[in-house]
Amino acid sequence: MVYETERLILRPWRQSDRQPFAAMNANSQVMRYFPSRLTAELSNLLADTLEEKMKVNGWGFWAVEEKYSGAFTGFVGLNVPSYPLPFSPCVEIGWRLDNAFWGKGYAPEAARKALEIGFEQYGMHEIVSFTALVNTPSQRVMEKIGMVRGEEFDHPALEAGHPLRRHVVYRIKKS
Repeated sequence: MVYETERLILRPWRQSDRQPFAAMNANSQVMRYFPSRLTAELSNLLADTLEEKMKVNGWGFWAVEEKYSGAFTGFVGLNVPSYPLPFSPCVEIGWRLDNAFWGKGYAPEAARKALEIGFEQYGMHEIVSFTALVNTPSQRVMEKIGMVRGEEFDHPALEAGHPLRRHVVYRIKKS
């Protein structure tokens, strides 16, 4: 399925997305709130996983394309985390955009569409998002799309003492 917003297209992944996706995942600015940057090989494995989840569920992390330029900007969408969280089971909304597209309001624009799809098309009742406490840019996006801050927790995939271990969850319910 392909979805549109005023300025963006949320769509299935294409082979041509692989190179800009790998470059984005290797970018130290883009990945500053993640434990590490990804090699091209790991980025391609992640793309394979995202494509497979999309085929199985009908939804997932869509590739995002800028309408006027056709440029791959990153991804936005819905996901069931593969690791246990204090609030599991859950569906999360997430995004990762290349820094060339930051500051344009693209993340909240695409995220609002993903929420609409989850609630209206797939009947989800609650969607969460979570990030490291230090990731205030993502927290601002969560607030812009109407999510409410919840509890803090230690991310189970990060070891004690890791600077990104402490996370916060945000929630939104179908209205």
